[in-house]
Order: sequence, then C-alpha cells, then structure tokens
Amino acid sequence: MINMARPPRLIAWETTAGCNLSCRHCRGSSTSQKPAGELSTKEAMRFIDEISGMGKPILILSGGEPLVRDDIYELATYANGKGLPVALATNGTLVTPEVASSLKEVGIRRISVSLDGASPGTHDDFRCMPGAFEGAMRGIDAIREAGISFQINTTVTKRNLAEIPAILEMATEIGAEALHIFLLVPTGRGKELEDEEIPPVEYERVLNWFYDQQKTAQIQLKATCAPHYFRIMRQRAKKEGVEINVKTHGYEAMTKGCLGGTGFCFVSSIGEVYPCGYLPALAGNIKDQSFSDIWESSRVFNDLRDPSRLKGKCGDCEYNKVCAGCRARAYAATGDYLAEEPYCIYTPKRQ
Repeated sequence: MINMARPPRLIAWETTAGCNLSCRHCRGSSTSQKPAGELSTKEAMRFIDEISGMGKPILILSGGEPLVRDDIYELATYANGKGLPVALATNGTLVTPEVASSLKEVGIRRISVSLDGASPGTHDDFRCMPGAFEGAMRGIDAIREAGISFQINTTVTKRNLAEIPAILEMATEIGAEALHIFLLVPTGRGKELEDEEIPPVEYERVLNWFYDQQKTAQIQLKATCAPHYFRIMRQRAKKEGVEINVKTHGYEAMTKGCLGGTGFCFVSSIGEVYPCGYLPALAGNIKDQSFSDIWESSRVFNDLRDPSRLKGKCGDCEYNKVCAGCRARAYAATGDYLAEEPYCIYTPKRQ
C-alpha cells in the first residue's frame, strides 16, 4: 500500500463522553454518565506527546462537555506547553468568569460555543434544557471578557433553518470571530432527527446563500459536514470570473470538503480513532498502538485518501478531490463509507 499520509491539521479529541446536557442531535449520545475506560491523565499526556511531533496540529478539546473533565486545565496546559494550538468546544453553560479566566491562563486560543437557535425557544428545545440559551450567552459574555477568541457553531436542521440569517447577525453582534454551520449527519442521537435533515435541494440553496454571505460578512464563515460547498464555491467563482482565495492554515483554514482521514480525525474518550465523529469506521485505538501508526497505516484512512476509490457519481465527479462528498452521510445511508454522497444533487460531467 502506498502511504499517502500527511500530518493531521486538526484533531478533535473527545476528552470525555460525559455532559451536563442531553442534546437531541448529539453525535455521541452523551449523558451525565461517563463510560468506563476513558483515557487517564497519564494516557492523555502520552497521546499529546505523540501528536506534538506530527506537525503541531490544532487540538480541539471536545466532548461531551470537556469542562466536566476534572483534569481539563492540566491537559490544556500540557498541550500548550508542547507547542500545540489548543481550542475548546463547549456548550457554554458551565463557563463562568472564573472558568473563562482559567481557560485563558492555560492557553486556550479559540473556544467554540454551540448555538442552535437565535432565540431561547429553538436552542433550548435542541438542548433539551430550559435556560440553555441564556446559560450559553452568559458563557459567551465571560469568554469575551476574558479576551479569548470565540466562534459560534450551529447545526442546521429543518427546525432552525429559517433562523440561520438571524444567528449570523447575532454572532456578528456579540463579537464572534466566526460562524461555522454544520449540516446534520444522522448519527448518535442525531439518528432520531433523520426526518429533520434539510432536503438536498434546500441543502444546495443554503450553501449558495452562505457563499453570498461570505462576500459581505464581517466575520469568518465556514460550512462543516458540507463538502458540496467546495464544489459550489468553485462553480460560483468561475461563473463570476473571480479567483478563489482561501486560507490553508489555522482556525480559518478551508482546504477541501471532507477532511476525514486526510487532514482531520476524531479520537474518542476511550481512545478509539475515527475519520470524524460522525463516521463510526474504526481506524484503531491509541491504547493498543501508536497514534502515528494508526494515522499512517489504517485501512480506512488510506481508503479515504484515495479519491479513485470513491463509488457512484462521487467516483465520476470532477470535483471529488476538493469535495469527496460526506463520507459519514454515505456510511449512514448505505453502510459503505466509499459510496456516493446521498445528499448531492450535482450530476458530474462524466456521467
């Protein structure tokens, strides 16, 4: 097998599967109960040691809710000391001024806060907890006051689709650096929301709207779990006679569509390594082998690095090297992570 691995750019680490909320669309079906076998502090530090020698990828401390992990500040301090850019993904409800100050002290460079509505009604319904919206907004106030860069992450479904423009306006007004929209992938508890996935035609419309907003938005916009955007971006730029200007490094990097196994991976709280948090195709476990060995040698990662292995119209598509389709959505629909993306309406020229 020819090794096509380049060092990862982003690693999302589920520091714990425990959470203070039980959100409808949770990828990991997190609850207040933590599973047995979560990485110990010692095991976590060994993992950090390994990835610090692999090109200094951005390490996202995620969950669950990372702030329910007792040693989260210790781990952030350790990762920062190893030269890793460290970010934190939170629901915001546990962030007090004291917590925000501590996060600043341990070197957290960017915090993402999930907001799935522009109003308490929509967001609280998603999060299954009254007061979640107000709690997140208090957390954002504390983050801003502490001087930490933050972004808003929003999962798009039928129930909040109409609020996306208002969420963008709100994110801008409260001083967010960026708005990242996530197109729902039906895994974990999100499987129960399968009927709330926006239809393919609407998916296309939203991404075209997003492209238009990028021309005038005062904050950075990024579409995640929406690889079609990289095809749309090129189609629109060609039609308008403009050059594509994207950043390739840092928090604003926009390199290609599906990054699973190529520039990104997900590590679960018990050490399992996956292409992303939505694609349950196991590549290995860092308790059993080195992360570098998994990254470089796993069959699933090497499959995903080879666009010629894509099937159906994704295999035929002239955009497959910049899009690749959502491998998690293909897997959820067919059980095959190399199958064609089921939510793409584009017909390749070769078909």
